Amino acid sequence: MKALFNLPRTLTPSPQNLPSPPKPTKSPSHLSFSLPTSSSSSSLSSSPQDPTPPKPLVVVGSANADIYVEVDRLPREGETVSARTGQTLAGGKGANQAACGGRLSHPTYFVGQIGEDAHGRLVADALRGGGVRLDRLSAVAGAPTGHAVVMLQPDGENSIIIVGGANMCCWPDEVSEEDLEVVRGAGIVLLQREIPDAVNVQVAQAARSAGVPVILDAGGMEGPIPVELLQLVDILSPNETELARLTGVQTETFEQISQAAAKCHQMGVKQVLVKLGEKGSALFVDGEEPIRQPIIPTSKVLDTTGAGDTFTAAFAVAFVEGKPRKECLRFAAAAAALCVQVKGAIPSMPERKAVLELLQSQ
Repeated sequence: MKALFNLPRTLTPSPQNLPSPPKPTKSPSHLSFSLPTSSSSSSLSSSPQDPTPPKPLVVVGSANADIYVEVDRLPREGETVSARTGQTLAGGKGANQAACGGRLSHPTYFVGQIGEDAHGRLVADALRGGGVRLDRLSAVAGAPTGHAVVMLQPDGENSIIIVGGANMCCWPDEVSEEDLEVVRGAGIVLLQREIPDAVNVQVAQAARSAGVPVILDAGGMEGPIPVELLQLVDILSPNETELARLTGVQTETFEQISQAAAKCHQMGVKQVLVKLGEKGSALFVDGEEPIRQPIIPTSKVLDTTGAGDTFTAAFAVAFVEGKPRKECLRFAAAAAALCVQVKGAIPSMPERKAVLELLQSQ
């Protein structure tokens, strides 16, 4: 049995209104920010006078309770170490990306599953607080909310173990028509690999039938991505480790990364958005020169958890708003730079105003 989390009426569109979500002026969580004009950031501010509501970002994916433990180092085999602190925060790649879309003031829907438990309520509250539409978030009785153990080290790097829970169990054989209608009404769809591939394929098919672009974040399951799914994806977004695993090509140098991206093109993916950590990012479009984006330096790095999700979601927001690829990369880099300065995944997602101010300062 499923229960759906419904937002207040001002935030929950009726099916007749899709794909047009409520106008941003009806919810403070979706106001557009305007800063003084500058060549680096003004084009990323949407105009409050624009009478046409933007098509939403739709994220279909995972939702987790992230159990954070701060350790001085990772335990060796057979060893027990003590953590300095521990806490539980909302996370999961899908929920992270949806929260980022909401914080960046773009209308965002989340389609996913949680358990009927305290962790599920934690996730729902965090997403709702970020302005995400939750009318297609299902609570299932047959599985607990997914969760992850995040071991955070002093330099901000982390190691993560995921328990799928409701993210991987209890999905119907066929995704509901109500969920697919939200997908067809999107401006762009974000997928990840922390839910079953079969769900991702059905969602990508619905998006393709409506001409909606799909970004697949390669993070999650370690197995190969089904060819059927790859052929439905417009942009594949791995980090360099995932890119190496998917292609069998080493990714230690930029030349090797380019070769791995070319192999993805041969698999049927025309655009590959690679997250390179402290080396920045790069977008490889089949038949074109790669576009490289360095990181935007920060004064501190407290936690890299969620930085990749922030980058991918921010790129998607700029993309659906019609920005050139280079601007999409810069916007995403600025959002990720702000993310790593705050502990936690969803709590670290930046507001649009902060991203634009950082871009303006560069």
